[in-house]
Amino acid sequence: MLQLSTSCPIKAQNAGLFISRGKGTHPSRVINSHELIFVKRGVLEMWEEDRVFSLEEEQTLHLWPMRRHGGVSQMSPILEFYWIHFETVKEFKPKNPRETIIEIPQVKRVRQPEKLENLFRYFLDEQESGQLRQATADLLTMLMLIEVARPSDSKQENAGTVSIPAMRANTYIRLNFDRPITPGSVAQALGYNTDYLGRVYRKTFGYTLTGAINHRRIRAACRYLLNSDMIVEEVAKSCGFTDPNYFCRVFRRHMQCTPGAYRKLYARVHVNTQ
Repeated sequence: MLQLSTSCPIKAQNAGLFISRGKGTHPSRVINSHELIFVKRGVLEMWEEDRVFSLEEEQTLHLWPMRRHGGVSQMSPILEFYWIHFETVKEFKPKNPRETIIEIPQVKRVRQPEKLENLFRYFLDEQESGQLRQATADLLTMLMLIEVARPSDSKQENAGTVSIPAMRANTYIRLNFDRPITPGSVAQALGYNTDYLGRVYRKTFGYTLTGAINHRRIRAACRYLLNSDMIVEEVAKSCGFTDPNYFCRVFRRHMQCTPGAYRKLYARVHVNTQ
């Protein structure tokens, strides 16, 4: 567990987006900086010293400085992950109980992955444009770490229990978000009462079924906007929205900007394939 304070300065180095070509493994190496990895797509298998990790989409891995790490097996051709290197400027020593402390687990499923990806995209856009100042890089990196440190969305997951109806609904939405589904159609497909399923889902994940559907659709829309040439109307249709204007309103509510502004803001990234 990496412990930091918001008053403990960190120094960002460089970052990138790794896109696998389906060849080779992550090199075995020792570096003198911390590294944060965020898996965007696929599965990443790595080891550090005597620990082995299998990371899925939306999970992060923190690698410690001066510890040897490397890849377990050949990388999948669909693997994509963000990475950033940073240093802690001084040893962390809490001075008083009021100091804000954040704890970064070595492996974490991120609560709001789209926010973390936006921070990476912002960092990379500034880096590739040549306008990234050290103070901005440091602040963005701290915001990334704070995002990783956020507690899980699921109250029941934290308590070590699982709601089967809520998990089934979550899986159904993940597989069918691009179709014209509603809370009612989700409940009907799974054989539950709509009000009951809505209450159970909100208790488990902290938001409504409608919110979950829109959340999944907007995440997909962000990927389409950044990784395709589709116009906004095509993106809306591909994500399950029948009305492009409604899509734009929902997107703006979730991302605090229009789809066009989002595409323009996060267009530049540093991509590496080895």
